[in-house]
Amino acid sequence: MSQLAGATKQAKTAQGVSVEFKNVNHSFLHGNRPVRVLNDFNLRIEPSEFVSIVGPSGCGKTTALGMVGNLLKPRAGSVEIDGKPIRTGSNEAAFLFARDALLPWRRVRSNVELGMEVRGVPADERKVRAEEWLRKVRLHEFAESDVLHLSQGMRQRVAIARTLVQNPKVLLMDEPFAALDAQTRAIQQEEFTGLWEAERPTVIFVTHDLEEAILLSDRVILMASRPGRMVVDMKIDLERPRRQEMRRDSDVFKNYFHEMSDRLRQEVDLAEERLREENKNS
Repeated sequence: MSQLAGATKQAKTAQGVSVEFKNVNHSFLHGNRPVRVLNDFNLRIEPSEFVSIVGPSGCGKTTALGMVGNLLKPRAGSVEIDGKPIRTGSNEAAFLFARDALLPWRRVRSNVELGMEVRGVPADERKVRAEEWLRKVRLHEFAESDVLHLSQGMRQRVAIARTLVQNPKVLLMDEPFAALDAQTRAIQQEEFTGLWEAERPTVIFVTHDLEEAILLSDRVILMASRPGRMVVDMKIDLERPRRQEMRRDSDVFKNYFHEMSDRLRQEVDLAEERLREENKNS
């Protein structure tokens, strides 16, 4: 077990809440014509569940995240958190992106405090909570460091601390490890799952990496090429804590991967064929 996962493995009350998409349809304007992105999308995620969404580019994965994060409204249907419509100004959901988006003029600790500062948390409380989370991600010795001098992996750990220090009930993750090299990415995956197991927010995780989705998730949702709709909803029955070795050693893991990769390849081929037809007709 990694040092970080061990340090955070403790009994806590589940903090996550349910998320539900009900008959969601959404489109964007492309020139003068609407392009359907989500088509009759229905999905319920249980409190504290870790759900990954995988699918071809343009199938609406990030659009779905944006709806939960109150960045856009569906043109039809509804999205609910904890059984209630998402409210303007709600603090229930927080984002973690592929790029850390740290502010270069702020030190490590003040970057971690940023979200709390925006939400009006008193300075003394911000400092205490930031120090607690910097210890959890093993960066307390770098609290006053310039973020520009940190490695990419360390910067992403600052971003994780900045997000989780806000105690979100729903964590929206859009390819958060995609910018990391393979070794650092593997380490971050294991360390993040240790943090999640201790805190238990509900997680919606968008990725193009099917192995990553299987390794981290309770369920993997496979979406069809545009217009986005769910074609596979697979429960991942692997024991926790998850380890990178499962990719190589677990026959169950391999079966999940082969079953879903075949379907994903079909959806990618369909998306490419549709794009060729659109380009031909444009």
